[in-house]
Amino acid sequence: MSRVRNPMIVTLLGLRGNGRASVYTEPLWGLSMQLVLPYASVFMLALGVRDAEIGLLATISMLSQVVFGLLSGVITDKLGRRMTTALFDIVAWSIPCFIWAFAQNFWWFLAASLINGAWQVTQNSWDCLLVEDVDRAEIPKVYSLVKVAAEFSALFAPIAAFLVSSLGLELAVRILYLNAFFIMSVKIWLLYRYTTETATGRIRMEQTRGVSIWRSLAEYRGVLGLIVHSKGTIFSLAIAAIVGAVALVNATFWQVVINQRLGVPDALLPFFPMVRSLLSVLFFFTLIPMLTHSRHLKAPTLIGFAVYLTGQLLLVGIPSPDGAAEVSTYALLGVCLLLDAFGGGILFMLAESLVALHVDRHERSRVMAIQRTVVMLMTAPFGWISGWLSGMDRSWPFLLTSALLVLGLVVAGFLWVTTHGEHDDEDPLGIEDAVPGGGAPGA
Repeated sequence: MSRVRNPMIVTLLGLRGNGRASVYTEPLWGLSMQLVLPYASVFMLALGVRDAEIGLLATISMLSQVVFGLLSGVITDKLGRRMTTALFDIVAWSIPCFIWAFAQNFWWFLAASLINGAWQVTQNSWDCLLVEDVDRAEIPKVYSLVKVAAEFSALFAPIAAFLVSSLGLELAVRILYLNAFFIMSVKIWLLYRYTTETATGRIRMEQTRGVSIWRSLAEYRGVLGLIVHSKGTIFSLAIAAIVGAVALVNATFWQVVINQRLGVPDALLPFFPMVRSLLSVLFFFTLIPMLTHSRHLKAPTLIGFAVYLTGQLLLVGIPSPDGAAEVSTYALLGVCLLLDAFGGGILFMLAESLVALHVDRHERSRVMAIQRTVVMLMTAPFGWISGWLSGMDRSWPFLLTSALLVLGLVVAGFLWVTTHGEHDDEDPLGIEDAVPGGGAPGA
């Protein structure tokens, strides 16, 4: 009987309990939100929302996430990881999808964005649900599997393209939002049905029983001390903020620049995320595990920033065609997708893993709540800034992301704080050495 050797497949087949339920239900995110996200900004443009307003909505959404993110640790501890994830998934995804499906102007999008900010609560609780009962040495591979699971939505991108080409952009996107409302509701039920409260979650629920939210928030002062005195946590925050800002700009304006500046027609827009996703899956099962399986993550982080930077600069340098996109335009965009798939994919995994590996496991929900709040505060202005830049030249937001990626290279290159045991062959990630007794490394 042949053995499965790929570490990603070994991890996938070995998952049990909450980890398995969380990873196995993640493809439903792709069947819902990922089908419509390629059209989100173009849909707003079609309804008369301007570039600057789209950027403003991105910033307002981020500020809403800041508020919910600050509360997320308290809510997650009081209600438990499982219940919080279910309740706030409904608030953050099912309700906004229904609003987006019937949106008419800027104000509808504003309302949906404010409510959608609640996803930061469920992001915190879902992260805890995902990793708290998983072997810490498996955390980077588990986050890779989450990314891969989400990317499988690429296989269904032709459905969105067919709807747009057959029904037109506006009607098709409204149908896709209604589909997202239904599929996300199914995902929420399945995750709740097949998970249980984590051991840490049960402890925190008992500890916070009868404690008011305001008193719990006041206790954040002690948690802040854990963060401020941990060099590793500060470093991971910086990496997460840079990656988050770049992701925000790309999610908002990548489709806009290829549609409005490079002449790619509406019906073809979902094929670009499809190709990027398929390439990401390929990289996550081949090159990325080879680079991140060793004790040292500094080199792959630097490689990720450099490759992503190359892709962003290439996007800026593609000449604008006269009219529809030319063959050379598609060829260069294909190279951009290749570079973005690898650079963005590995940086997503590393940024999430570094935060999870540096956190104090006994205060995970509250520490991660503050971390996410800080990251969002740092990234929030880039939505408005990129919208302002796009209003002048639709390639300029990607000069901004290029500058951020250069900053990432500097931070990772000169300020790296390791989480790994340098001489421990038994623990490839060195987690047990790096986090003695569960404490935050770098403290």
